[in-house]
Amino acid sequence: MESVLLHCCCAPCSLSCIDPLRAEGMEPAAFWYNPNIHPWKEYEARRDCLLQYAAQIGMEIRVREDYGLREFVQAVSGDIDHRCAYCYGHRLEGAARYAAEHGFPAFTSTLLASTYQDHEAIARAGEHWGSVYGVPFLYRDFRPNFREGNRRARELGFYMQKYCGCVFSEQDRYQKKIDRDRAKFAET
Repeated sequence: MESVLLHCCCAPCSLSCIDPLRAEGMEPAAFWYNPNIHPWKEYEARRDCLLQYAAQIGMEIRVREDYGLREFVQAVSGDIDHRCAYCYGHRLEGAARYAAEHGFPAFTSTLLASTYQDHEAIARAGEHWGSVYGVPFLYRDFRPNFREGNRRARELGFYMQKYCGCVFSEQDRYQKKIDRDRAKFAET
């Protein structure tokens, strides 16, 4: 089987990608590099769930440990509403660089599985960084597997995150409640 570096944002999304890659005759090596995920307990929960699952299915995993709160916030602080482009590009650059440095013939990402992400922006970032580092970006639309992957993740008892990963996406998750509380307390 040919190996492929699979950038993984979490174990649940990896379920949408691993079997299809294996069915094509490719063996994914998981790559954890997510300096966008905050706070630390969220980062740790996602990383550790992926580590446990990889061991259960005999999948190689490589970890680039980088809890990058300060760097991430500094990078996106000038344009928080468009932070995702930086986030995709930064993580896929890290994956492309790692793939090139460690002899992987190609790389891809579980980011391509989520129905909540900007699929085209992820594909563009992967193609760009793949060409910069001379490693092909293996584009696959894993979204058709997303719901089934989430169902299996729940069945397996995986940690299931409630937001994309950065502190700003966590705020987006709670924004309706924040607005309700603001209105409620403004009345008093």
